[in-house]
Amino acid sequence: MSDDTLSDEIRGKLENASTASIATALYKRGLRNQFIQGVVPVAPKDDNMVGPAFTLRYIPAREDRNPITVFRDPDHPQRLAVETCPKGHVLVMDARQDARAATAGSILVTRLARRGAAGIVSDGGFRDAEGIGALDMPAYFARPSAPTNLTLHEAIDINVPISCGDVAVFPGDVLVGDKDGVMVVPAHLVEEIAEECLGMETFEDFVLEQVNAGKSIIGLYPCTKTENQTKYEAWRKKTGR
Repeated sequence: MSDDTLSDEIRGKLENASTASIATALYKRGLRNQFIQGVVPVAPKDDNMVGPAFTLRYIPAREDRNPITVFRDPDHPQRLAVETCPKGHVLVMDARQDARAATAGSILVTRLARRGAAGIVSDGGFRDAEGIGALDMPAYFARPSAPTNLTLHEAIDINVPISCGDVAVFPGDVLVGDKDGVMVVPAHLVEEIAEECLGMETFEDFVLEQVNAGKSIIGLYPCTKTENQTKYEAWRKKTGR
């Protein structure tokens, strides 16, 4: 990928890829630390979250810099991030894995959803989590947290490289979230990972069918027996996969 856009084809493939398959595909390429640690869905969604990263970085709040009046500033970075995150992107927040204060609440996240964002991820807390969970847009966080972000966090930078859950996230990297959590796919690998995972998901559907029918996983997963490869090819023809 040369920019922050995703084709409908690539987005569609990633919408059908599990974070487990993506983790395995990245591991084959030597990337072992792409799963954002400590975040879970605010409320599970049936569809994957897929979108390029648009980032917001928080630093520890200093009391003299973060009175409640800072929100009067139209250029406050937290508000600006919500109003400038491009459609189809995922707003990713670096809260230093500190969930003692919120990084956003339902009003801001609702605004983000109405603007067409693909999702939001924070390694900190959200306030009004029930309202965020009720939105159609996927959201991931560490846990609910009522205190305003100003209590512990100062929003300082927009769309710069950040850390989120111990993973380096660069603007334009692609985030894929499912019910297990969120993977970060480096931008230059997105197309090949999407293609590889499509095949992995098809094969694993075949394997699950075989396992449910009582077959042993030895020689099946991974597929090391020719007879199982032959069965798989026949299954693909039969199912149109």
